[in-house]
Amino acid sequence: MKVNIDTSDMLYAEAWRDFKGTDWKEEINVRDFIQHNYTPYEGDESFLADATPATTALWEKVMAGIRIENATHAPVDFDTNIATTITAHDAGYIEKELEKIVGLQTDKPLKRALHPFGGVNMIKSSFHAYGREM
Repeated sequence: MKVNIDTSDMLYAEAWRDFKGTDWKEEINVRDFIQHNYTPYEGDESFLADATPATTALWEKVMAGIRIENATHAPVDFDTNIATTITAHDAGYIEKELEKIVGLQTDKPLKRALHPFGGVNMIKSSFHAYGREM
């Protein structure tokens, strides 16, 4: 697919000035862009800041649920009613007041969404294995 973009337009020229490669300038070609402009990071984690108190508190709450799952070998919770889509669940939070990036994939921490791609019988079998009904 050819894309007609005027890369000589001064409004955009400065933004793209230091990028290398040519194919991606003439067509949609993500591979070409990455191959010419990607530089692997070979350093260590020393540039990272320590976790904030909010992150530490949130992580401990998540880990408490993970410890339960590890001990029981079962999900803390899973949805038995809603087949998931990107907008199927309301926003969920670990602890809303501490969160900077909001919204989990389901409405509760560690609640598994229902992905019906294996068919209804597979879902029923999974629910039955954990003592739940569909």
